Amino acid sequence: MGGLLQHEKMDQITALFAEEVFNFEKQVVYFPVRHHSPACSHHLQKTIAAYKPEMILLEGPENSNHLIDILTAEKTKPPVSIYYGYTTEEHTYVCYYPFLDYSPEYVALKEAAQHGIPAKFIDLSYGSRLESLEQGHDLKKENKKLSYHDETLLTGSSFIQRLCEKMKCRTFDELWEAVFEIEGIKKETPDFVRDVFAYCYLSRMAYEDAVLEEEGNFIREAQMKQHVETAKKKYARILVVTGGFHTYGLIEERRVTYKVRKATGEKVYPMVYTFPEADQLNGYASGMPFVNYYDMIWRALCQQNPLPYTKSNVNLLAELLRTIRKKGESVSVADAIEANDLIHGLASLRSKREGGAYELLDAVTSAFTKGERSIATSGPLEMLRDILTGNRIGEVAPNELDVPIVRNFKDMCKKYKLHIHTTGKKQKVLDVYAKALHRDNSRFFYCLQFLEVDFCQKESGPDWANYKHINLVRESWKYSYSSFVEARLIENSVHGGSIREAAIHKLEGIIKQLPNHNSYEAAKWLLEAILMGLEELSGRLFHMVEEYVKQDSSFSSLCQTFHTLSLLYEQKRLFAFAESERVEKLISETYYHAVSKIYELAQPNSDEIEGIIENLKRLYMITTKEGLVLAKEIFHDQLVELLHVKTLPPQLEGAIAAILFNLNLLEREEIVQRARAYMFGTTEKMMLTARYLQGVFMIARDIFLYDRQLLGDLDHVIGSLSYEDFLQIAPELKLAFTYFSPMEIITISENVANLYQTSMEEISCSALDEEILIKARNLDETIRKEFARWNLV
Repeated sequence: MGGLLQHEKMDQITALFAEEVFNFEKQVVYFPVRHHSPACSHHLQKTIAAYKPEMILLEGPENSNHLIDILTAEKTKPPVSIYYGYTTEEHTYVCYYPFLDYSPEYVALKEAAQHGIPAKFIDLSYGSRLESLEQGHDLKKENKKLSYHDETLLTGSSFIQRLCEKMKCRTFDELWEAVFEIEGIKKETPDFVRDVFAYCYLSRMAYEDAVLEEEGNFIREAQMKQHVETAKKKYARILVVTGGFHTYGLIEERRVTYKVRKATGEKVYPMVYTFPEADQLNGYASGMPFVNYYDMIWRALCQQNPLPYTKSNVNLLAELLRTIRKKGESVSVADAIEANDLIHGLASLRSKREGGAYELLDAVTSAFTKGERSIATSGPLEMLRDILTGNRIGEVAPNELDVPIVRNFKDMCKKYKLHIHTTGKKQKVLDVYAKALHRDNSRFFYCLQFLEVDFCQKESGPDWANYKHINLVRESWKYSYSSFVEARLIENSVHGGSIREAAIHKLEGIIKQLPNHNSYEAAKWLLEAILMGLEELSGRLFHMVEEYVKQDSSFSSLCQTFHTLSLLYEQKRLFAFAESERVEKLISETYYHAVSKIYELAQPNSDEIEGIIENLKRLYMITTKEGLVLAKEIFHDQLVELLHVKTLPPQLEGAIAAILFNLNLLEREEIVQRARAYMFGTTEKMMLTARYLQGVFMIARDIFLYDRQLLGDLDHVIGSLSYEDFLQIAPELKLAFTYFSPMEIITISENVANLYQTSMEEISCSALDEEILIKARNLDETIRKEFARWNLV
């Protein structure tokens, strides 16, 4: 570091460091760190052994000290984290304080526990940190910082940018690895700590005081100073371990006082964490990237390996070879040997003692990528990045602070054989009709989705809420475990101690807010409660639907309620809904209320038409099924009466005509005649032809498939339109024909071919380029004029 700075400036920093920061003769020794740095942890161990502190103070929320014994317990296996949840009237704020095996703070805690040294967190609690910020926009910004250790200022200063340019490093992380991790582990501890302090000091000096104050640095450092002063009254040797950005702030004389606002009701829990989430590249602005890689480096350092990076690089290249081959791709040992040679060559070229992560990445890019790098050829590099990150999930020792809902979640996962010990997506296929355990698993997944835990997502299977694919008998789910799953569970702990209990209490809160004039809202949550297996609420919700149907004046709402109830009746074996007679009675009543409002649809808003048609279609389809006793005559009479309304929108007219045709209450000829009335009417009427056909095709596509006259009439209309009118009607015509299946499109194409007395191949050939057509038309027009000039026309 000294070679990168002016000697005069470095001399000043060295003097300050030797006198105030790392002076073993003083009562307080400060150890600046970069979070999740193996080199910092390596030298921190040496410092603790040499200084033998009586007290270790750590940067960390002061309301977390009761968790230290849990974090350092033998059964706790990093990565782990402390979860902080703080709720105000307007927002909920969440923050994580992660620990890896090689995090300096965690190493300090483990060393303290091993040697019987008391340890204590001395920073502001997360809630107090938020409350003590003065401006509202700071709170919004703070809520985005998911990690308590935000290193944005540390890594983004103008000093660092200039340093990267001088050292010819592409990123700050590459600079840090070269200067501090690879070279730093071989330095004497005082020299290493001095360089870290110098780097952090100069990064801090690149910011104005206003920026530091706005980010909350001054108020946090004032709180930490108070804890240091308190410790000095009791202990003779105190070691203070904080992020290097704060070290100068702790020794700086600053007489301004800050008022700390105490926060109440903050949740603090120990929880598991994962390697992917601890990786800086995932956007948490905390610590270093490539978590698994530096974990390997740390283990090699603990084994006192003289070349930790060289050993780790060889192991990772071997693992990369295995991974590539498992995916069925060809790769040779020669490629790995070439990559290993490149690592050593690049390290020598860049004046490094050993090749690090960036030499490994560059070597694999060169040796494993065949040809030009692209998405297709970047597979080995992506696999390497995954290996560098790792997929480990930590474990927290059993404790009294164990959140009941988290414990219940893990018990349920064990019951349903869901793998939550590694990251990555897994699949679970559930045969919900045949196996009771699978039905219970499905209900568990639906509860988690309702609680917004972000653990599982259904990929295929019946979509009951949207009435899609309900003929399928299996559900396919993707699920993936992460610390965010545990965090969401902790947030839901306010609703109950188990997944089921939380879902019940949360749904009860929703039920209280349901409007009594919207029966579908109650029916929707009735279906949701049944899917989640919440029998305690399904009876209550069913009674609400019974009451709300009588007060509901919305045709759309009643139709959706009718369809939902019909679905429950049809699937009563799957849903285990016992009161079938009561359901039948309510279905009949809902049907009557819905169809009695059909005539009121004569003048709907344009944006409601498609929804009305869809609901009419559902009513029609359910009335054709056997088993339910419904007043079908009322439905038929209402449709006939509505069809005679002359101002009926064409799309709705076509749909109603098609439904009546399917019910044998209207002749095919009348549908065709109504279509001809649009086709051969005024220009304005003709332009509505496509909308009428859309309505017909939504219900009865076969009319167009087998009625040659209708096809010929449509062809005549298209041929008689001006170019401008055709451009206007073409999108709606195209939309009308989207209702046909591919096979039906082929049938229509054959009919068109017969109409023009040609073959399918002829009309299926590629269209001519527009420029060619324009040239041909211009040529035709020129010839026509020339013929006229010679009187040949």
